[in-house]
Amino acid sequence: MTRRYSFPEGHWDWPVKLTHRHAVRAGDMVFTGGQVDLDSLGTVRNIGDLDAQVRNSMAYTQDLLADLGVGFTDLVRLVVYYVGGADDEARLLDLLAGIIGPEVKPVVNLISLPELCYPGMLCEIEGVAMRAPDGSALPRRNYHLDDLPFLPQAFSHAVACGGMIFTGDMSARCADGSVAHPGDIVAQTRLMMERLSRALQAAGAEMQDVVKVNTFYLGDGTAEDWEISARIRAGYFRDPGPAPTGIPVPSFPHDGLTTRIAATACAPGARRIRHVWPGGHWNWTAALPYKHGVASGQLIHVGGQVALDAQAKVLEPGDMVAQTRIAMDNAARVLEEFGAALDDVVKVTTFYQGNASAEALHENLLIRSNSYTAPGPATTGIPVPNLVYEDMVIEIEVIAMLENHTEA
Repeated sequence: MTRRYSFPEGHWDWPVKLTHRHAVRAGDMVFTGGQVDLDSLGTVRNIGDLDAQVRNSMAYTQDLLADLGVGFTDLVRLVVYYVGGADDEARLLDLLAGIIGPEVKPVVNLISLPELCYPGMLCEIEGVAMRAPDGSALPRRNYHLDDLPFLPQAFSHAVACGGMIFTGDMSARCADGSVAHPGDIVAQTRLMMERLSRALQAAGAEMQDVVKVNTFYLGDGTAEDWEISARIRAGYFRDPGPAPTGIPVPSFPHDGLTTRIAATACAPGARRIRHVWPGGHWNWTAALPYKHGVASGQLIHVGGQVALDAQAKVLEPGDMVAQTRIAMDNAARVLEEFGAALDDVVKVTTFYQGNASAEALHENLLIRSNSYTAPGPATTGIPVPNLVYEDMVIEIEVIAMLENHTEA
């Protein structure tokens, strides 16, 4: 399998030297790291101007896709981290629709946060695209369902492409833009999971076909806070379940909303799904059906890795450097179960406790970057006020691609 990396001349850069590249193409998958409105010296441009930052981030994304032989028409997912409220989210969706055009219709995942990694930065956008290795377009189906959360027609609730299925955000937001069961995370979680199931069914899949879930919920970084909805979500999956990442956020842009979830699934029969949990690996405080690593064909998803032990005790409390090393070691252990290593990683996403400061990002970014042999994977780094457990300060998820794999 040929693997290609992209870092075009003149593209934005970090103010520190890293192994990371901005995008990676492996097999039929293309992953871009979080694209932002920086210049080649790592300086934030258009401070305070969300529209300009969105346009420039998408221009960078387009350059990366073109460099790897694909384009906006191959997008299956956009993930957008942004600073702003409900009006900003609506404007952002309109901007994105105008940029990519009305025919693409990817799923979109939107995460509103108080700050991003550098002061003045208002958005960070990453994309997933799919095209066959021989350059031909892959057949795809887009699903926009009237009874699911509000979504402009330019985007889909689910996209099926190349044996994979991607969903947009499922939540208690209704088709008319209102929020069902405002403030009730229990009722909203149940509704959200039922809607996720319906979106998957529309695309021909079931909950057991899910290989990765990303959940954001209203929380302040305590186990009690997390367990309320975590136990409900877990009840919709049977063991062995998907690889998970769960992140608390201080607020959502829509009044009364308490949680959102997005999923990646494997179309039934398209790729064999394999699950791993290394012996002695860290565990949660609640019994859950999830697994730390799930592979579908050559593609491996590793759920958010953290500095916990098998009894869910936080290791090296509050120490960003030590916890980053532990989380990366844990990711490597999960990959090893599949016969892979960190150098097989094509995309890494990191949530770390911090604010908009270069120092907070670089404290963990340099350690993560040095874990790879150049050229390294595409990367996204996102500061959050809290993580799931008190004194836990970093969570790292990775996507890897096996070089050689045959379905047994």
